[in-house]
Amino acid sequence: MEDQGNTRRVTRLAARKRAAHDTMVSENSKKKRVVLGEIQNVLSSRDQNIRAVNDKPKGKARRNLKLGEAKEAKTEIDPAIDLDGKSDNPQMCRAYASDIYEYLHSMEMEAKRRPLSDYLEKIQKDVTVNMRGVLIDWLVEVAEEYKLLPDTLYLTVSYIDRFLSCNALNRQKLQLLGVSSMLIASKYEEISPPHVDDFCYITDNTYSKEDVVKMEADVLKSLRFEMGNPTVKTFLRKFTRVSQEDNDTLNLQLEFLAYYLAELSLLDYGCVKFLPSMVAASVMFLARFTLRPEQSPWNVDLESSSGYKAVDLKECVGILCDLQLSKRGGSLVAIREKYNQHKFKCVSALSSPPEIPESFFHQ
Repeated sequence: MEDQGNTRRVTRLAARKRAAHDTMVSENSKKKRVVLGEIQNVLSSRDQNIRAVNDKPKGKARRNLKLGEAKEAKTEIDPAIDLDGKSDNPQMCRAYASDIYEYLHSMEMEAKRRPLSDYLEKIQKDVTVNMRGVLIDWLVEVAEEYKLLPDTLYLTVSYIDRFLSCNALNRQKLQLLGVSSMLIASKYEEISPPHVDDFCYITDNTYSKEDVVKMEADVLKSLRFEMGNPTVKTFLRKFTRVSQEDNDTLNLQLEFLAYYLAELSLLDYGCVKFLPSMVAASVMFLARFTLRPEQSPWNVDLESSSGYKAVDLKECVGILCDLQLSKRGGSLVAIREKYNQHKFKCVSALSSPPEIPESFFHQ
């Protein structure tokens, strides 16, 4: 009798799995697949601007990718670390918070975890700044389609930059590098990562499973399996909390604006040379300035927690400001559209004054 009961339970479980699989297949069959485009055919020369193989219609229909409904936006408070040192929750690691971030700061400076700041000029012969931007813009949409964590997107870009820093790549394989890097990052961060088939599907099967798996192995070997490294998002969580510690409630507009500016930084090759903590600090500087341009956006608490003075951030803030005002990367619109939703308080519609007072960098 016990064996029969176990058999029935196994049978019911199998039936539920089949039903879930059939539902997934049914939903996937309704999705339109996207091809980033054969990047090798996009440019007639290395210095030309990248163009889509097919004319892109305006608005949300500019690509074939039909985005699914993203999860409801939530404030992203790291449950594992007490960033401001005020919580009595023993699970918040209050006693170790400063040591944790000191370790993260040292880790982000390790050469093995850093891309070359000029790898496109020194290493790459067939990949351009514009190609990199288009690839990452597309990966933002892929991450939205599969509802991946923001950390997965940041790690994906980190893997791409680090791989390209030591391996010359033909433009034909740039999209393959992108999906393979996202596959690795998904396995590292996600509870239920997409399968290899999903990443083949999202490229309209431009690449086979064997292609993706081989590139995955090449990336892992090239990075020597050093997959865990702090990103802009890692430090931004801390700076967001520090920035709002005087408030009784979290300012969601500031939080979403900071996340928006941080994702814009991924698009720009000029940000590769900055440490993730510096980009995160610059993001917080610009987000605070955007919402309250009459006040100095930097203060003693932020300087102490980040380790940066306002003057240290000037160059990075300038790049981020140009991105926000669409002076840089204006044709890359996936992130702008993503954060122009009400659940993100339409923060991409906000803009800072074109000039930041020089005095704000010297206070």
